[in-house]
Amino acid sequence: MKNFDYLEKNFSEVRADIAALEEQYQRHITLVCVTKSGSDEELLALFSLGAEAMGENRPQELKRRAELLYANQLFPELHEIGTLQTNKVKMIAERVTLIHSLDKLSLAEEINKQAKKFGRKIPVLIEINSAEEEQKSGILPKDAERFYESIADLDGITVKGLMTMGPVCECPEEIRKYFRSTKALFDKMNSQYGFGEEPVLSMGMSDSYTVAIEEGSTLVRVGRKLFIK
Repeated sequence: MKNFDYLEKNFSEVRADIAALEEQYQRHITLVCVTKSGSDEELLALFSLGAEAMGENRPQELKRRAELLYANQLFPELHEIGTLQTNKVKMIAERVTLIHSLDKLSLAEEINKQAKKFGRKIPVLIEINSAEEEQKSGILPKDAERFYESIADLDGITVKGLMTMGPVCECPEEIRKYFRSTKALFDKMNSQYGFGEEPVLSMGMSDSYTVAIEEGSTLVRVGRKLFIK
């Protein structure tokens, strides 16, 4: 039996950080554990500690690892967080809890198509390219409302909110303005269109989740920080 004390320590520290911020800002924060850098053994150990949501970039890994967890009587939420190709949607359509990276009409139409096969409405987030980087995926902020309206009639999906990655920055403070602008867009669109009873603003990763929560994030995606030995 391997020793996973480091995993327990890291997970406890992240949860404590988030709990303190939840109390400070009086809102619930969802922790999605991004598991791509962990082994299958670490995955099982992490969710045995009480992790409640798994995030994976690759649909095939989300599906495979979900089946591994289910076989061990562990049933977390399943979050698809990476760029999603239309031909991979069918791999995750039956069970995915939330797709974070909707940025194309063709992808929305495929998610809608696959959702109907399972009698589902799949929750999605519109990915916002908050820094307007040419090489990055995501909808430009100025196009977000038009994009929402283009997919509003697809009854196999439900838009729960927005997600942004923000640019790669050496200092977490440098990304704050992008989180702040995405929160402003989120508030405007939620007021105009309504993202449901539990709207989701997915911002913040291992190096930036504290800043993201300070700027209004309701969901953070933490991976590398959990698996440091």
